[in-house]
Amino acid sequence: MRATTAVLDYLERRGVDAALIGGVALGFHGVARATLDSDVLVADGAVLAADFWRDLAELPPPQIRCGDADDPLLGVVRIESPDGPVDVIAIAGTWVREIVDRRLHTAVHGHRLAVVDRADLIVLKLYAGGPQDRLDVQLLLQGADPDLFAEVESRLVRAPASARSTWAQLRARG
Repeated sequence: MRATTAVLDYLERRGVDAALIGGVALGFHGVARATLDSDVLVADGAVLAADFWRDLAELPPPQIRCGDADDPLLGVVRIESPDGPVDVIAIAGTWVREIVDRRLHTAVHGHRLAVVDRADLIVLKLYAGGPQDRLDVQLLLQGADPDLFAEVESRLVRAPASARSTWAQLRARG
């Protein structure tokens, strides 16, 4: 977790709002799933410039992969570390900015961590749309309060149509 906290601290010092997503966020929300990496969401393409990372001395240089010009995924920055890789995922869109703005803060072993809330994690998993993502959504919804369903639906209004479609399919199956 040291690399993850170093990356989150670095992003904060550089003025880039970020939040944990993926397996670490699932754990925060009570869903245990093994994961080898940490995923960090940002809505700022500045992280895709090699110069952005020049002052991150405590970790190896990042590998930067940019998305296509018409891809909503701006790109991914992977930072390898002994305690596992950290992927900084940059996604375009106002809806992503809103998710990052709603992040929750928690303290873990003296470090302040930002994590997306449960409804937003569901929206992101619906957007990703893979088989594991769909399973994660089902696990996040198990025993959920009806208010969570309403919250997800209200947030899906701003998300891409593919996320709304996946939600409709999951809801139709019960």
